[in-house]
Amino acid sequence: MLQQLRSLLKKKERPYTAAVVAAGGSARRMGGVDKLLAEIHGVPVIAYTLLALEKSSCVDEIVVAASKGNFLPITEVCREFGISKVFKVVRGGQERADSVYKALCECSLQTKFVLVQDGARPLLTPALAEKVCQKAYEARCATAAVPVKDTIKVVENGLVQQTPDRAFLYAVQTPQVTDIDLLKGALCKAAQDGEKVTDDCAAVEKLGIRPAIVMGSYDNIKITTPEDLDIAQVLLERMGTEQGRNNL
Repeated sequence: MLQQLRSLLKKKERPYTAAVVAAGGSARRMGGVDKLLAEIHGVPVIAYTLLALEKSSCVDEIVVAASKGNFLPITEVCREFGISKVFKVVRGGQERADSVYKALCECSLQTKFVLVQDGARPLLTPALAEKVCQKAYEARCATAAVPVKDTIKVVENGLVQQTPDRAFLYAVQTPQVTDIDLLKGALCKAAQDGEKVTDDCAAVEKLGIRPAIVMGSYDNIKITTPEDLDIAQVLLERMGTEQGRNNL
């Protein structure tokens, strides 16, 4: 009872926060395998992602934007793994930004901030979600990111044009947390201008706002190719009880 009271008081001290999970991507680079439903240790990738959000103290509800093909399977995953924070599973749009916007419109009216998470990042931890949320409450928009390790080249027509200083380069991840009204406006503006944005921070940046960076984790990989499933399996085993199968 005391722990429940502390949790309730902590919740009242922060803005109501919804999580939007982008789960409508294709499997073009997965050889036809649905990366969200592919299993690691017998558990679907999307289940790991949703369970991390379920355990996060900063997430009050979850809305999943799913593709037509995995709409019902993801609903079943939520039931099977007891993911009670999932408020709705909605049909995603043509592009990622469309899916995120549709999910934003389904969030509860009391939502002040929204955490956007790639469904195919199964190594998200509740701790990282909470760190990004806390930074976003201060800065209105924040994202997990890690410094790049490789030298990056800008290439055009097969020729190197320049080599940016990698000291200033970060690989952006999710979660990305933003004031919900700000993100809605940013995505609408990008759509009106015909600009495709590959992440939510990019839309916010076009309004002249600079998102804050929170140090992410090199383990927080996105499943994009079949090899990534093997990597994720090893990483989850290493994480052990923090988020691996012992915690399911």
